[in-house]
Amino acid sequence: MVYYWSNREHLFSVILVLLLGFSCNDKTETTEKTDKEKPELIMHEPSEMAALMNALYAFNLQAKNQIIAGETPVQIPLDLLRLHSAEMTKGKERTAVWNSFVNVFIESQQAVADTLSNTDLKVRHNSAINNCLACHKTECVGPIPKIKKLLIQ
Repeated sequence: MVYYWSNREHLFSVILVLLLGFSCNDKTETTEKTDKEKPELIMHEPSEMAALMNALYAFNLQAKNQIIAGETPVQIPLDLLRLHSAEMTKGKERTAVWNSFVNVFIESQQAVADTLSNTDLKVRHNSAINNCLACHKTECVGPIPKIKKLLIQ
């Protein structure tokens, strides 16, 4: 009888060692496969035009807050003529429609800081933002919800 139990314990030990050995190998292979399948993260670098648009957004947000506070916004610190030459985002190009909007936008943006204008400051600001929206409805629709937040109600 002792012989029977010792074989059984020995068999149980061998099976346990084999199970542990196979389960460890499976985990290692899975980990290696997962590491190989993960794509390398690539940092997105915005185009010149995208960076300029982000700067315009920041300026117009500041201008909106100044107008709401009863202040007159300062002259725009950006060279708006760069809109004519800034490198566009991949897959985008200056179209006839875009070119028709850009000069109107530049004029309306400059009008916001015009201290000699008789037109209400809020109206001038909203006009500039509406020019942004008009262009973006035809050219690059993605930022429209963000731009709408710049309007003064």
